[in-house]
Amino acid sequence: MRHQKSGRRFNRDTDARKALMRNLCTSLLESGRITTTEARAKELRRWVERLITTAKAQDIAARRRVSAEVSKPEVVERLFSNLIPRLSERPGGYTRIVHKGPRLGDSAPMVIIELVD
Repeated sequence: MRHQKSGRRFNRDTDARKALMRNLCTSLLESGRITTTEARAKELRRWVERLITTAKAQDIAARRRVSAEVSKPEVVERLFSNLIPRLSERPGGYTRIVHKGPRLGDSAPMVIIELVD
């Protein structure tokens, strides 16, 4: 039984899983929209929503916490200068997942995850 165990493991160890999610977070915040598998997108949604909620504080501690998760400084700057003013009134639900269809190679369900305006 897996009581009280949240999150997906993706058949990876902890460090590889964290690196995957950090890279996906950086890519999503950089471009605003990415295509990935459904399981990754659902897990990524948890990470990105927490980052945006943390960044809404707009103080130095929030900037440092976000910088620890996002690998590119220009993406952190874009988050605080462009995205947070647009999303400040929104109480949550900063991402949208749109189903795209199966991947040709292995029929994995693919989705588009994007930031909501």
